[in-house]
Amino acid sequence: MSRHSTEDKIIWTVPAEEREALRLSLWNACVERATVCTACALSSTRHSVVFGEGDARSRLMFIGEGPGADEDTSGRPFVGRAGQLLTQILQAAGIERDAVYITNVVKCRPPGNRTPLPEESAACDGYLQAQILLINPAILVLLGSTPTKWILKTTEGISRLRGRWFDWRGISVMPMFPPSYLLRYPDGKKIGSPKHLSWLDIQEVKKKWDEVRSGASERGEEQ
Repeated sequence: MSRHSTEDKIIWTVPAEEREALRLSLWNACVERATVCTACALSSTRHSVVFGEGDARSRLMFIGEGPGADEDTSGRPFVGRAGQLLTQILQAAGIERDAVYITNVVKCRPPGNRTPLPEESAACDGYLQAQILLINPAILVLLGSTPTKWILKTTEGISRLRGRWFDWRGISVMPMFPPSYLLRYPDGKKIGSPKHLSWLDIQEVKKKWDEVRSGASERGEEQ
């Protein structure tokens, strides 16, 4: 750490490698704590804690509702049918899944894949907020009503909010239909269908992400 003054102000600067070491230490501590978490009743029925997956330095982050049966078994988010569809949507838009970070509001599977209870979401919120803080994304994609209502503190449904950009703590936020919902609509080519609308939404996300990465590249920052 170095110190220099500008007139009457003292400015402390921390080398990038020290900042990254601290970030990684905090990240690992968060993962370890989540792995043994018993803050809510979901801990008694889970097989795995599904913390998240992907590039923890990405400027693009996706948040879903919670793990399903396949995710609970594997310990990875979005690996079942809905997850495979999400991967296809990303790839179609030119987004590599490994280049983004994917997590859920709750890290343990709710029984029967039901919607997480408010107290369950609250119990997991510290982990979610830590993920957002340490990843520091420029863009958050909220997959479904649960993450949208939780992050944006709104009562409006996903059908009214999807496809619109919101500002949350300086982060660009885009609500989208969850992949599990899209599985109910096999015809994705029909104009105005949920799949068609999601295709429009993910293209907006890709456009915004390209702008973020272009700006970072011009400034010589990590992308």
